Amino acid sequence: MKWIFTVAGLVLVALGVVWSLQGAGTMAGSMMTGQHQWLYIGVVVGVVGLGLLLAGLRRLTVRRR
Repeated sequence: MKWIFTVAGLVLVALGVVWSLQGAGTMAGSMMTGQHQWLYIGVVVGVVGLGLLLAGLRRLTVRRR
């Protein structure tokens, strides 16, 4: 279960970064480029992913003790 949180967190952080960059117009190549709603969605997804990642890493360190 601990690895699921970690992997899901990494994937969501990566998606959040890509969507934020596309929403800000920094990364071109899709219909999301320059659409500010994707910037906000990306930030939210990235924060949720960071939370899952930290929860997964915390479970990894707590179990080893």
